[in-house]
Amino acid sequence: MSEITKCLNEWNATIEALGQGKQTILIRKYDTTLKEFLFFPTTSYATKEGILDSFQDDCKSFVDDNLLPAGENRTYEVKYYATVEGVIDKSSTRIGAFNKFHIWTRDHVKNYLGRKEAKIWILRVYKLDKPQICKRSNGMIFANVDKPVKLEGKPVISDKEFNKLKKEILNTK
Repeated sequence: MSEITKCLNEWNATIEALGQGKQTILIRKYDTTLKEFLFFPTTSYATKEGILDSFQDDCKSFVDDNLLPAGENRTYEVKYYATVEGVIDKSSTRIGAFNKFHIWTRDHVKNYLGRKEAKIWILRVYKLDKPQICKRSNGMIFANVDKPVKLEGKPVISDKEFNKLKKEILNTK
């Protein structure tokens, strides 16, 4: 198995949604050339007033339970990695069709994108067999963890379910 240090900085609640199969996409303003990366949990958003308003009503309890990752002093548990299975370009005015594939509100996504075109990353997420406690280097989007992590793990959803979701995402208008 390969080892990597490259990680994506992401809200812990979103990482847990991906890691528990509640979400299969990330919506971004930018593309990626990476084929795989670890998820590194961020915490700065967790104490913002009204943070739960960024998430769909039926996800708020899940988000509240998963705002903060395990760890302290900027050292956190890295539990998941992803492979990028595709990136779709979509107008920011057409992004609402993807609401059932993520946990954020339409307003949150709209405010995040502004007028920029959305890049929808279709991700195959894996739970690491051996989660690691890591620090990361500086980096706004991508960074590196302080030690190589073996990409040994199991997909969080079955091949059949993932292929069905991927097809549905690709056919969303």
